[in-house]
Amino acid sequence: MNTLDIIVFFVYIVGIAVFGGSFFKKTKTSSSYTVGNNDIPGWVITMSIFATFVSSISYLALPGNAYQSNWNAFVFSLSLPIASYIAARFFVPLYRKVNSPSAYTFMEQRYGPWARVYVSFCYLLTQLMRIGTILYLLALTLNAIAGWDITTIIILTGLVVTLYSMLGGISAVLWTDAIQGIILIAGAVVCVGYILFSMPEGPSQVIQVALDNEKFGLGSFNLDLSQPTFWVVLVYGIFINLQNYGIDQNYVQRYMASKSDKEAQRSALMGGLLYVPISALFLFIGTALYAYYQSAATLPVELQGENMSDRVFPYFIVNVLPAGVSGLLVASIFAAGMSTISTSFNSSATVFLTDYYNKFVKKPVTDKQRMRVLYISSTVICVLGIAIAIAMINVKSALDAWWKLASIFSGGMLGLFLLAIFSRHKNSIGAIVGVIAGLMVILWLSLSNIFLGPESLGNSFHTYLTIVFGTVTIFLVGFLVSLIGKKKINVG
Repeated sequence: MNTLDIIVFFVYIVGIAVFGGSFFKKTKTSSSYTVGNNDIPGWVITMSIFATFVSSISYLALPGNAYQSNWNAFVFSLSLPIASYIAARFFVPLYRKVNSPSAYTFMEQRYGPWARVYVSFCYLLTQLMRIGTILYLLALTLNAIAGWDITTIIILTGLVVTLYSMLGGISAVLWTDAIQGIILIAGAVVCVGYILFSMPEGPSQVIQVALDNEKFGLGSFNLDLSQPTFWVVLVYGIFINLQNYGIDQNYVQRYMASKSDKEAQRSALMGGLLYVPISALFLFIGTALYAYYQSAATLPVELQGENMSDRVFPYFIVNVLPAGVSGLLVASIFAAGMSTISTSFNSSATVFLTDYYNKFVKKPVTDKQRMRVLYISSTVICVLGIAIAIAMINVKSALDAWWKLASIFSGGMLGLFLLAIFSRHKNSIGAIVGVIAGLMVILWLSLSNIFLGPESLGNSFHTYLTIVFGTVTIFLVGFLVSLIGKKKINVG
């Protein structure tokens, strides 16, 4: 990165921090910190939902995926309209009716305190790993681009995001998310335009090269459940996106910050729909890069390996884009990551206050004390997230193991929520049995290769289907046990 790129990048970082901190005067109460002052425009919440969904992982992984193979990952995006519609139709009105900053208050109303503690604790653990992972990936990217020290980048990024998210609360998070969403879209558009007009035979050459090499394929349409076919990715996308838009505190808090039920539903739906064309744009960057390095330039030998596709885009940013534009693209990558991290900071602090402090501290609590809890918990989450990110530099096997556990928690959360919403039976025993059965299925699918060998039945299904089978098991077992329990009570 040259001087101009560094200036562009730091202007962005400082500008976001100052802008986010400017909301401090509007965040004097715990309510305004967690759900705002009922004055956030609908388009801001929509853009914030979109920016929260697009992390720096997507910004780098989607182009790399399309460069290496085809557009199979776009099927995941095609599932979003279905998932976001279900969330807008059923989940959003429910949360607005419960009227709690936490998504997990509803679980206690249905099944008791254990359910609330279970899902909120799982959420906090997964958010810590999410923060650590994105901080690490951002630092890794900037280290590769600019050569800066990874640990220093992790610490500075974590502190900057914590500063403005703490000072400005949810209002700062929403507004900065919206700006960051616009920046990351602008960066992607600029990149595509530059590649198209750098082709020796003009923009149409990108399409021709892509068609000749079948780069626009969506995957196989057969019914093989052991491969990431069109249907496997579509079903997986529906479940994982329903988990995001339906039960994730990051999104639920935005629904609660909306001015009305209709605006909340519209933001949930439009925030999901917006990702569809933008993900296509990210994938097109990968396809265009493939055409570019087939026709207009040659990659260094060290980047031509089969597993090096994720590094092609960062290399292009640094070595091909003009001065200033490279800085904009790096800022775009950071925009994607920072929006996700700031959301996790604010939402995790909200969950800690609502689901633990307010729940278990019996003495009268003033709003000043609640604000102190929000600040302290945000600081603790920041420190833990930074520590996890630094630990990831060397402990990669532990990271892989943890993400398997995180997927187990996620599957259990979604199944329990679906059971609570769509089952009329308020049976805590049924819910507990359902969760245990679902977690056993997820464990079997996740670990059967380790304990039973590659020929085990669990390996007949692609890993994408783990959350699908686990969620369905929790719902069906929980529903049947609750139904049987009700019949026994009626007979008795």
